[in-house]
Amino acid sequence: MLKLKANRYKIIVAISLLIGTAIWFWFCLPDPLFKTPTSTILEDSKGELLSARIASDGQWRFPASETIPEKFEKAILTFEDKNFRHHFGVDWLALINAFYQNMKAGKVVRGGSTISMQVIRLSRNNKNRTYWEKAIEIILASRLELTSTKEEILQLYMKEAPFGGNIVGLETASWRYFGRSPEKLSWSETATLAVLPNAPSLIFPGKNQEKLRLKRNRLLKQLSKQKLIDETSYKLAIKEPLPDHVLPIPSNTPHLLIKAEKDGLKGRRNKTSIERKLQHQVNTILKRHQSRLKANGVFNAAALVLDVEKGTVLAYGANVLGEKDESHGYAVDLIHAERSTGSILKPLLFAMMVDEGNYLSHALVADIPTLIDGYAPKNYALTYDGAVEFRSAISRSLNVPAVRLLQEYGIEKFHSNLKRLGMTTLKRPANHYGLSIILGGAEGTLWDLANLYRNMAYNLNYYHAHYGKYPENPFQKASYLRENQLNNPKNSKIYPLSPASIWQTFEAMNEVSRPEEESSWKEFASGYKIAWKTGTSFGNRDGWAIGCTPKYVVAVWTGNADGEGRPDLTGIGAAAPVMFDIFKVLPASPWFMQPFNDMLKIKVCKQTGFKASEDCGETEIKWEAKQGRASPICPYSKTIYLDQTEKFRVNSNCESVSTMKTKSWFVLPPAMDYYYKSKNASYQPLPSFKLGCNASEKQLKSFDIIYPVNNSKIYIPIELDGKPGRTIFEVAHREASMTLFWYLDNHFLGSTKDFHQFALNPESGKHRLTITDEKGESTDVDFEIVSNN
Repeated sequence: MLKLKANRYKIIVAISLLIGTAIWFWFCLPDPLFKTPTSTILEDSKGELLSARIASDGQWRFPASETIPEKFEKAILTFEDKNFRHHFGVDWLALINAFYQNMKAGKVVRGGSTISMQVIRLSRNNKNRTYWEKAIEIILASRLELTSTKEEILQLYMKEAPFGGNIVGLETASWRYFGRSPEKLSWSETATLAVLPNAPSLIFPGKNQEKLRLKRNRLLKQLSKQKLIDETSYKLAIKEPLPDHVLPIPSNTPHLLIKAEKDGLKGRRNKTSIERKLQHQVNTILKRHQSRLKANGVFNAAALVLDVEKGTVLAYGANVLGEKDESHGYAVDLIHAERSTGSILKPLLFAMMVDEGNYLSHALVADIPTLIDGYAPKNYALTYDGAVEFRSAISRSLNVPAVRLLQEYGIEKFHSNLKRLGMTTLKRPANHYGLSIILGGAEGTLWDLANLYRNMAYNLNYYHAHYGKYPENPFQKASYLRENQLNNPKNSKIYPLSPASIWQTFEAMNEVSRPEEESSWKEFASGYKIAWKTGTSFGNRDGWAIGCTPKYVVAVWTGNADGEGRPDLTGIGAAAPVMFDIFKVLPASPWFMQPFNDMLKIKVCKQTGFKASEDCGETEIKWEAKQGRASPICPYSKTIYLDQTEKFRVNSNCESVSTMKTKSWFVLPPAMDYYYKSKNASYQPLPSFKLGCNASEKQLKSFDIIYPVNNSKIYIPIELDGKPGRTIFEVAHREASMTLFWYLDNHFLGSTKDFHQFALNPESGKHRLTITDEKGESTDVDFEIVSNN
């Protein structure tokens, strides 16, 4: 009985030991096997290496590759482990043979380790070779084979094998020694890499070259004997030279590499949407134009190319590459730098106002001297047109009309819509930016702006392709990854711009005048329409250009990373030529389809572009956004009464109704009239009244006071000589030859004829300026002089 109990006890102990051993064996392998950091690498859209960054431990170690090059597999197995496909982690015959040879030589002359055992040794940081360590490698290699495929084990070896210096892994070694991926290596190059891990500290390119050559050639001979390569390949392979130095890792997108790490992609193999050839072309174009801009002290430039349909980045040129002088900030990613937007936001205001039906696209808007709460915008050319088409004000990038339109539209609403469209840099309330937001008073990034215009193009394309439907997520951020790992959260389906307003905006942007230096543009433009806009910030610190087609968005910034302005730095002269050159290397793109379902035909006054009224003379039919039905009736077409000669206006005070002639006349307000007629020879000023006809109060005004604006506050500074300066008051009269009489606070100042300007230096306080013409028509404004001290 006691004997039976003892046997049971032994059985239980044995079983327990067996189970314990099995459990230990199962969990003896570390998970993960390797905890070594890896390099961050970027691949282009076809899997080619774009850029890489050294791992945090100072080693060049690429993440594991998904493929095993056929040549390398044959070479490494021939050299290291002929029976790799047949053993279970340990080649006992090779191990016994190695043990016998080592005992015979009295030292270690052969290892006998399999690829699996070498992987284990690498994971244990290459500990000293002892019999005990060998036993551990055997156990762990056997365990590794239980749950890993041969391909996975070989991939681990390819990733962790040392190749000399700080070069770890086959892929890294292939780029460092031969400048290309392992799949593109010759048999000689592959064999060279296959023998390196055997003694990487003693033999590698540049050290013990002859020994390396002999090892390589012996392996090539073995490959030839096994018929893995033919005789001709073998003879050619042994004649190939060995590399004698390391090569730099490709660095086509260094700034994007840093961004990827910031986005949480550090130490990973990142498959990007970048097109390698296009990226190289963009880098070259930026470098070429920088050479031109350097003469003006402009050192930096950036360009971003987006695929409209996919929402992916095709080229990411965040700065000029290849420059060594870091004092100019070449390491700065200027695609994400916040810079003054200049005029680049003007088309968005146009689109928003068209979308709300504020104006038809061809309607005239005022371009006259303007003062709003002390803010007096000026056009770049310091001239005024009096009146310009709404769309022309955008294509010509006129500042004064833009500010007046923004005041009408509302700063709060514009600010809110910009944020909804994707501008992330508007971190302060609308009143902080004020009206200057339309002229560069706010900061933006090339990334946000390119995305914004891309979404406009995408939504317009989608509307056409899906028969009037809107996309589920109209506010998308572009991705530089082939598989979008930076997911775009779904947001509001309500897009603040209609397809018609976007199309009309792009049509207006297509009319922009090209830079003079782009002499070949006319030939290029004949089959390639581009909607584009430039911008120049205050102080000439930033030059912008953004162009859009149904397929591509190209966004360019030029300037200095430190914010230094330069006199001739403009969007039209510096950034636009870069954008054109990039478009030239892109495939041709058709133009946007007109969204007829979102538009309607509206009868408009031919001369003013407004909805036709009964007073309009010539009219025409225009396609406009549906919202244009709510736009105002033409305010500038008036019915006037003329005498039989049609030279003078008349009324019932001086002419019989039966002899009057009725005519529709294009009449602008005096201030607009004053500037408009100087730019438009065909414009016919309003005829004067016939002698004896007294104009009634209901008649059109003959003149306006351009400056000062009613209820304005004026500051008159002290001149250099210490005397108070003067301010120029100005009046616009329909008849320039008319004599005007000037009064300040009912005191006569003098008269003017032809040129109606008066230089005054009123005392501090409130004043009233009164102007009267020789026909007795009068007008006045109140103003306040803040200080003249």
